[in-house]
Amino acid sequence: MTETFIISLGREALYTIILVAAPVLGVSLLVGLLISFFQATTQMQDQILSFVPKIIAVFAAIAIFAPWMLKVLVFFTENLYQGIQQLAR
Repeated sequence: MTETFIISLGREALYTIILVAAPVLGVSLLVGLLISFFQATTQMQDQILSFVPKIIAVFAAIAIFAPWMLKVLVFFTENLYQGIQQLAR
């Protein structure tokens, strides 16, 4: 196991994590900004108003992006197994 292999594996793992988490985090950020804007304009400072729509939006984003996220994770896992197989030779 060489250092370059370990570094490239770590880099690919971090890239996959960021790629898989980005849609859900982006939706959560967008909904949070919209709710904050709504609360600032109406001066309603209820905590439930900001929490419940974010949870619903995150679950919806997971339901929508789940097939794509699974495909990315499967691709990463297949590449990982192929790399281990080539390393064992």
